[in-house]
Amino acid sequence: MVVPEDEAAQNASLIKSPMVGTFYRSPTPDAPPFIQVGSIVQPDTIVCILEAMKVMNEIKAGLHGKVTEILAENASPVEFGQPLFRLGPV
Repeated sequence: MVVPEDEAAQNASLIKSPMVGTFYRSPTPDAPPFIQVGSIVQPDTIVCILEAMKVMNEIKAGLHGKVTEILAENASPVEFGQPLFRLGPV
């Protein structure tokens, strides 16, 4: 069965920023990203780091799914509640 694109987008889950901070996809500048498009995540999978007030906070997915889109740019500021990743079904 083919699902229309807009309906598929509605069924997707979002991992949102739990705080204001700077978004980092990897633990260090020369390390590979925690996850990429196509990665399968579990609720306890670390997906990124948010730096807030010089503290590095590891952010867990909190959901189960397959990463279909990365919505934030590396090393960019993000707001509370801003979508960071879009997940689809596995």
